[in-house]
Amino acid sequence: MVNEGAGAPRSRKGSHKVAPSSDQDGTEAERATGELSCSSNGTVEVEHIISAKLQLKKKAEHLKADLMKQFDSQVNEFMDSLIEESASLGSSHVSTVFPLSDKEKSKLRLTRPSQGQTKQFVIRRSLLDDLFEVNHIRTIYHMFIALLILFIFSTLVVDFIDEGRLVLEFDLLVYAFGQFPLVVVTWICMFLSTLVVPYVLLSVWASVYPTSNLRALWTVLAGSLLLLYQGLCLGFLPTYVVLKNGLPPASCFILILEQVRLIMKAHSFIRENVPRVRSLERNKTNSSTVPQFTQYIYFLFAPTLIYRDSYPRNPCIRWGYVATKFAQVIGSLFYAYYIFVRLCIPQFRSISMQLFDLRAMVLCVFNSILPGVLVLFLAFFAFLHCWLNAFAEMLRFGDRMFYKDWWNSTSFANYYRTWNVVVHDWLYYYVYRDFLWMTQKRFRAAAMLLVFTVSAVVHEYVLAICFGFFYPVLFCLFMCFGMVFNFVLHDRRKGPIWNVIMWTALFLGQGVLICLYSQEWYAQRFCPIQEPSFIDFLKPRSWTCSPQTNTAVDAH
Repeated sequence: MVNEGAGAPRSRKGSHKVAPSSDQDGTEAERATGELSCSSNGTVEVEHIISAKLQLKKKAEHLKADLMKQFDSQVNEFMDSLIEESASLGSSHVSTVFPLSDKEKSKLRLTRPSQGQTKQFVIRRSLLDDLFEVNHIRTIYHMFIALLILFIFSTLVVDFIDEGRLVLEFDLLVYAFGQFPLVVVTWICMFLSTLVVPYVLLSVWASVYPTSNLRALWTVLAGSLLLLYQGLCLGFLPTYVVLKNGLPPASCFILILEQVRLIMKAHSFIRENVPRVRSLERNKTNSSTVPQFTQYIYFLFAPTLIYRDSYPRNPCIRWGYVATKFAQVIGSLFYAYYIFVRLCIPQFRSISMQLFDLRAMVLCVFNSILPGVLVLFLAFFAFLHCWLNAFAEMLRFGDRMFYKDWWNSTSFANYYRTWNVVVHDWLYYYVYRDFLWMTQKRFRAAAMLLVFTVSAVVHEYVLAICFGFFYPVLFCLFMCFGMVFNFVLHDRRKGPIWNVIMWTALFLGQGVLICLYSQEWYAQRFCPIQEPSFIDFLKPRSWTCSPQTNTAVDAH
């Protein structure tokens, strides 16, 4: 307030006067304009003004953050709905220009078959390709390249100090990809059989089914032959080749992962075309129901596990882009080599000489987090981004959404959906949705449990065959902690703290996997059993391998 003896009251903007008795008006004016208020002796209350300005600044920042979040969510929803509507309408572009009312949309749904029940393919880029156009994100990529250079330089320096010369031998890579000609021959046999058997079975069944009086018998016969082929030719024979010849890990992974991929491809091809044949037979339509052979060949190479007669295609092939992606795959391979050479092998060789106890295990897990996380990033970048994008570019395959922004996940449920969209789509449509269809949508929890079980069993099968021992660490993490986290860290969990919790659990899980599987790998070699029983195959060797046993083995 201003003292009356000091002069007439001041006239401010908006013709607001400040009188001695008008404390309420003064408070409102101070809040509205933020002007200075004076004490009875004419001094400025600086602390009060600073605190008021800070409060206004905080309110403005909160308001800005809320507005940006709302704007971002609305833009994302609009773009998602725009893509879905444009994909569902096919060649019609009317809805993108003239928005349809709810009544018109419901009318359109009645006159057209529901397209929301199947996966829609649209032309879109991979997320990292968009992010790498931002300088800040590209700098992170440059940091990983710098780390690779330091790995190479440190390895050369250490080898020069220890050996007195530059050692440029890649013994680990040569060993890991051993017997590669056998791998190529086996893969060619697998691919040719997948190319011929499912297509011929579908063609014969589709030609006989509409006119036969024994449709059920023909269906059971064709289905049995398909299951027999997948079980013996695609299931047993590649596994037998791997185990009989003792293929090293990388060669094993190539064959076994291709085995799983071809089985999933054949299932999708049959699953998508059998209902078409049956629907045309019910409608008494005589048109051809079997896809062309070239369409099936394209599907076997296309980076998707969901069959369609045609996919959205890009107009041209960027061969420079293809070369860049394959170069990044090779760079990631050497990156993984230096991680194992510098961070894993020295540590686990020393740990394998110690008795298995809780202290050694805890230290091993935490020392394995860094290499485990780096291997996780490399596997994602090399395969889900580089490898799939390279083949998509060569085939002009338009839909490049092989993954989503899984790193922003605040729940494990969202992480499972966005980490590997290619496999998730197959599990969702052919395991989860088909199970609900067979049970008339009565057991959703059982359907989710079935998806987790199938995924866990296949992952553990791949690791057991490729490593040469059964140690169900990944299976236990998947079925125990994975299921718990899926329900506890669900989609309603929002906020940065949940993203931190997700990353912490992910890092710790990678440390456990790298530690326990590496310990078992060295225990299998340092403590071999001459005539192992069936129980010896199931019991982890690292639990009983002792330094005395290692010394005896090394002496021989």
